Amino acid sequence: MRTVTFGINISIDGYCDHTIFNPGKELHDYFTRMMDDVDLLFFGRVMYQLMFPYWSDVAKNQSGTADENRFAERLTSIDKVVVSRSLDSAEENTRIVHSNPAEELLKLKQQPGKKILADSISLLPELIAAGLINEFHLVVHPVIVGKGRRLLDAGSLQEELNLKLIDTIIFKSGCIAHHYLKL
Repeated sequence: MRTVTFGINISIDGYCDHTIFNPGKELHDYFTRMMDDVDLLFFGRVMYQLMFPYWSDVAKNQSGTADENRFAERLTSIDKVVVSRSLDSAEENTRIVHSNPAEELLKLKQQPGKKILADSISLLPELIAAGLINEFHLVVHPVIVGKGRRLLDAGSLQEELNLKLIDTIIFKSGCIAHHYLKL
């Protein structure tokens, strides 16, 4: 059975607004390397629309820095599933699922392949409750935001989820990447 990884950038106070982070070379390289073991991305609509078409344009036009271009090329080359009740169309190598995200992810998890990288704050409680997330990559940025979307809202989990820290990377930028496995 495939491993499902949840990866996200987060502020010290638990907010996940990607518009406030400035990842830089070392974080682009980190996420690009992480995707070497991934052959499917599982996004919610909000994350999908945040990432695309922006990174597709960077990959096509090579308009970013060298590390951004590598990240964009890797990200756009991977097949994607986006969960949305409202999207009617998506970029190539992307399939839209309109309902039952946990059921869909379970089916995908049972297929042969590399890891699946999931990234959707709105779907996270449902995916955790279904026991579908095997590992977490949380990159904590040295900023306190005080507003925005939290990783998990109070009461969004039915029971606590115990994790084991297996790796930590401290970046020159002050960001810290934590890699956890579900116990």
